[in-house]
Amino acid sequence: MRFRAKIVDLACLNHFSRIINTIAKLAKTCILRLTVCKLYFILSDKVANGGASMWCELSQGNFFDEFQMEGVAAEHNEIYLEFVPENLWRALKTAQSAKAVKIKLTNKHGPCLRVAVDLPSLSSSSRIVTHDIPMGVIPRRMWNDFREPSVPDFDVSIYLPMLKTMKSVVERMKNLSNFIVIEANLSGEMNLKIETDLVSVTTHFKDLGNPPWASEDGCQSSAQGRELESMAEACIDIKKLQQLLAGQQVNPTKALCNIVHKKIVHFILLHEEVSLQYFIPAIA
Repeated sequence: MRFRAKIVDLACLNHFSRIINTIAKLAKTCILRLTVCKLYFILSDKVANGGASMWCELSQGNFFDEFQMEGVAAEHNEIYLEFVPENLWRALKTAQSAKAVKIKLTNKHGPCLRVAVDLPSLSSSSRIVTHDIPMGVIPRRMWNDFREPSVPDFDVSIYLPMLKTMKSVVERMKNLSNFIVIEANLSGEMNLKIETDLVSVTTHFKDLGNPPWASEDGCQSSAQGRELESMAEACIDIKKLQQLLAGQQVNPTKALCNIVHKKIVHFILLHEEVSLQYFIPAIA
């Protein structure tokens, strides 16, 4: 099992650092899955137990100048590691003006991801700062626990309003209640609502548009045949929604949400070379 990679381009490095920062805000620990072409960051709190789950994937070619890996076996050419994303983000934060960053899987009192930051110095000699981030290796028999979640059979799919706007609305509502109801329909309307014994607040968004979800195999969601004005809703933990919005360092080119009525809200944020999916289960 081997892995080494190098980033030289500063823009790529800063972009990668922003993605790790977003993930660190969503997950205290997560799984890093390495394949030849892609990196995946996975949080799989079991949604059934009320935990949120996340699936973020990026193509290594868009970030790394060098990328070499050998998985656990020829027929299973992948590596699964468990780690604290905050630690990786802290290491990358020291690299904002670096000449290069090298990342390598090593074994120092246990598996580590070594991040070596080559900083510019005034003299001719280079200054290298090294961070060792402890990693847990996930055994092959557990890999199936971290497969890509399937897109739920949703009732409504809708584009989100500007995330900054949504974030400021949710931050104000968070002071009033622990729960928020998201409801939307197929006419491009979405409402964010909180209702407590003392107060009832609703923010309305209109003309958001609904994604054209005709999947390739001809099967469509349960949105088919649904009345356009009819609202699907889910009541979710407002903190989990706020975490998602507050952590957005990556300005998505597309952001949408799928609602399975009273069951789950599934967010999809797409940026040129990164996709982030986040699932928040409804509270009964």
